[in-house]
Amino acid sequence: MTRWRRAGGGLAVALLIGAGLAVVRAVAGTGGVAPGGLPEVRGRIVEYDVPSPRYPHDPAAAPDGSMWITETAADKLARFDLASKTWTEFALRPATRPYGLAVDAEGHVWFTANGAGYVGRLDGQTGRITEYPAPSGGDPHTLVLAPDGTVWFTKQVANQVGRIDSRSGEVREFTAPSAGARPYGIALDRSGRVWFCEFGRAHLGRLDPGTGAIEEIPTPTTASRPRRMASAPDGAIWFTEYEADRLARLDPASGEIQEWPMPSKPSRPTAVGVDATGRVWVSELAADTIATFEPKTRRFRVLRLPRANVGVRTLTLDPRGRLWYLGSHSGKLGEIE
Repeated sequence: MTRWRRAGGGLAVALLIGAGLAVVRAVAGTGGVAPGGLPEVRGRIVEYDVPSPRYPHDPAAAPDGSMWITETAADKLARFDLASKTWTEFALRPATRPYGLAVDAEGHVWFTANGAGYVGRLDGQTGRITEYPAPSGGDPHTLVLAPDGTVWFTKQVANQVGRIDSRSGEVREFTAPSAGARPYGIALDRSGRVWFCEFGRAHLGRLDPGTGAIEEIPTPTTASRPRRMASAPDGAIWFTEYEADRLARLDPASGEIQEWPMPSKPSRPTAVGVDATGRVWVSELAADTIATFEPKTRRFRVLRLPRANVGVRTLTLDPRGRLWYLGSHSGKLGEIE
């Protein structure tokens, strides 16, 4: 261990291009089956140009309503002010490659330095950055914030899960039992247990914070390659099965896993989020769509994104309940009402 060193409603789709607003026709449909056999969702999408569009990766909503993103290839973090529609960038050390992102209740911006082996915390008011180096270095990937201030993060290549005590600055690492597990997406259940996707295998990992013990749970579909996960209001954890083109629901109490095929073929489901109503949002990386899934009806609806090759690897929901996505390939921050 180490210590720190200091949806739809018949709305049009809109694209913000430069300083102007261009409106394009929305895909017709009311949840039925559109040409090509895919159910469609109608909604309003606004896209904003990212200031440094070289492979931006994660968006995160702040308590003040602003949006933060990581600009991975540019070694920057950026804040988007919704009122003024302006960006402020914060430069990091060269080769930091900021990747995962989360904003805590006090407005501190946490990020993983995928290329520099640490997790960082940026004070959005002063710009001061505190670095929490991972004891074995490696590649901090995705992070999640616990209610008590603990920060949990994955290290895909290093095959580890890390823990930061934000009060003491202590950092610990836990190695996955199986070689090649490749811990990726991460979420917490109501009991405080840490769940993570093993992107290299058809398994989920479960870490007991009290003992540090890790159990591995196989997914029903082999070669599923679970990628990202999100906690739901009812306590369930939803995750994407990238290779199997499926969405899955985990009951943390019983360990039961249910799966549903994604609507697009191929889909390559990647990012996942759950809103306050329990509706699940999923990015279909191979189809340039955002799909919604209603657990009560077990039905998908699909919203086509306004351009090709967007590259939505992560998404988030803001305090207003609006969905935001970041196009790693397109260099656009998108808002879906």
